Amino acid sequence: MLKIYTDAATKGNPGPTGLGILIINQHQQQQLSQTLESATNHEGEFAAAIAGFQYLVDHYDHQETVLFYTDSRLLSDAIGKNYTKHYQSQLKQLNQLLSQFTTVVTQWISERENHGAHHLANQALQQLE
Repeated sequence: MLKIYTDAATKGNPGPTGLGILIINQHQQQQLSQTLESATNHEGEFAAAIAGFQYLVDHYDHQETVLFYTDSRLLSDAIGKNYTKHYQSQLKQLNQLLSQFTTVVTQWISERENHGAHHLANQALQQLE
């Protein structure tokens, strides 16, 4: 079973954005981060999830059960309802990645429960400053 936590940190809205991805597999942590020159916070949340799941697709067995944690209510709702008013192309791209795994369970968590990915996103954002 894989666990993945993602988060985005944006300075301004839109503005420079850091993406944080924390993957836990068999008690081993993998920390990834990326930056975007400019994005809204919601765009950043989708981008972090897409980057995280692209990494999983490229590096892990697709038969794995994936537990996906996000502190973005908009992102978790969009996945659950398979609908979002403003981010349809990002949701489509994310769904293509999610569909490559047998089971993906998405769960919204509070910001304080997502401190690992949050910290990585903030570190990435600081690299842009």
